[in-house]
Amino acid sequence: MIHNNIKVFGLVQGVGFRYSAIHKAKSLGIKGYVKNLYDGSVYIEAEGTQEKINEFLYWCRQGPSHARVSDIEVNDGEIKNYRFFDVKY
Repeated sequence: MIHNNIKVFGLVQGVGFRYSAIHKAKSLGIKGYVKNLYDGSVYIEAEGTQEKINEFLYWCRQGPSHARVSDIEVNDGEIKNYRFFDVKY
């Protein structure tokens, strides 16, 4: 089990990114949360196996169809044992 802090930059707010991220994370069995940040980026904390996190990161680099991801930043974090994957406001 690993924990990644992910920040996604570009046109990622107002395009369904958070709800698409929830759907993708749940399909992969990833736990954590996603939220919009004031600087226009999206922040995600994700926990899962290395393989599933890698698959999720690949998805984050594309995002949903209306998103235009310019960059992502990924940092390892401490496991928090999230029980779900949800939106934080």
